[in-house]
Amino acid sequence: MAELRKSHTHHCNEGAGLDTIPHPMDAFETPWRDLIPFTPRSAPAPEISVRLQRQAGALSFQYALRAEMAHVRVPPAAPADSNIPGASTPPAVQGGRSGRADGLWNHTCFEAFIGGPGIPGYYEFNFSPSGQWAVYRFDSYRKGMSPAAVSTPPHLTIRRSDVGLELKATIRLHDLKVLQSVRTLKLALSAVLEDDGGNLSYWALKHAPDKPDFHYPDGFVLELPL
Repeated sequence: MAELRKSHTHHCNEGAGLDTIPHPMDAFETPWRDLIPFTPRSAPAPEISVRLQRQAGALSFQYALRAEMAHVRVPPAAPADSNIPGASTPPAVQGGRSGRADGLWNHTCFEAFIGGPGIPGYYEFNFSPSGQWAVYRFDSYRKGMSPAAVSTPPHLTIRRSDVGLELKATIRLHDLKVLQSVRTLKLALSAVLEDDGGNLSYWALKHAPDKPDFHYPDGFVLELPL
């Protein structure tokens, strides 16, 4: 966690416009960006930040939560498939692909939405600290939702401590079939945080004005050239 705090130097304000990532000729890593709670939190408030990493046709989302974890409900680790490389890891780290599951947003969960300019369809990725994941495809804004087929399941690595949690999720870009014709991806990054009372708070780079809505079209504020 200390290393993440040292690296966390970039702040993305809710009122900011599109943030374009330099063209990735090779591997690259973006600065850390803060997720903003829809409802302001009183101090000491949790902090959630995220950055992207790309290498060899893969895109990784690295989320860092800094909080008093005694006041955060985190889903317990789901059993990892022993046949999957990386499934056997130290107690503080849970790796491997622990399976697809729906409704992950009902508890602490990290999310990524990926679309393209002029393309109404988009993808929703859910990454749970349990090690579970989900991928959905939408035909247009909140319409035509269906599970998306992926040839390679997201690979999750989770680290937990008393003062925070890190989750890294790696997906393969070739699984974004709806977006194969685009030259730039547009991304919205977000998270759901469940406190020890069962209350949910909603975090994003940019929120809709009237209610939490991670599908909000203007919330796709990151651009990633392909």
